[in-house]
Amino acid sequence: MNKYLEQLVHLSQIDQEIDSFEPKISSVSKTLRDAEARIAKMSEELVAADGEIGDIEAQKAQNNAHIAEFSAKIKELGKKSGAVKTEKEANALKIEEDIAKEQLDAANDEIVRLDKILENKEHFKKELLENRSKEEANLEGIKKEIEVQISNLEKERMTIYNKKTKLVSEMNQKVLGFYEKIRKWAKNTAVVPVKKQACYGCFMKIYDKTYLAVIKGEEIVTCPHCGRILYKELEEAKKN
Repeated sequence: MNKYLEQLVHLSQIDQEIDSFEPKISSVSKTLRDAEARIAKMSEELVAADGEIGDIEAQKAQNNAHIAEFSAKIKELGKKSGAVKTEKEANALKIEEDIAKEQLDAANDEIVRLDKILENKEHFKKELLENRSKEEANLEGIKKEIEVQISNLEKERMTIYNKKTKLVSEMNQKVLGFYEKIRKWAKNTAVVPVKKQACYGCFMKIYDKTYLAVIKGEEIVTCPHCGRILYKELEEAKKN
């Protein structure tokens, strides 16, 4: 294989390795992002729970006021019953008292209902607080673990960068410039193998003359369809 082509193949592989670190780092960081998202969601739910608890307590206070009001009214009606002179007045007083008692019962039932809801909300809030505390405690451990993992990945990436720097310093600058020009649009497929007489960048079949030049590997050959740099993998080149 031509020296320059061999360098380009090697450089392309190094660039692929370097670019592979970003998704690796992102994947490692995702654990931290997920933990932080869970804590943030729990905090939002706690704020909502506090708001709901506040509303329920306000409703209870309102019903307690109604209970006091209805109780006072029933007591007052009881006093009036002693001063009733006619049956009509007695019936009217009885109806008014029955209505007040119904209202009192309804208010008491509402208090019971609200107490049950409040109990469930308080239980939910308690669980949320406990779970958030656990997540926050775990978060510190996750941060430390991720810092170590990212540090190791950065060291590995730097080692690859150093290999690239050394290789680039040994390369012909015109050849390097040609490669970088293709890489701007082809990314990590700037240099691709030929398999079954097809470019593995655009997957189009290449002409016999071009294919023969690729097999020989004596010069830098580009795909006539997409313009990527082509090479024949060693094992397949030997078979041909």
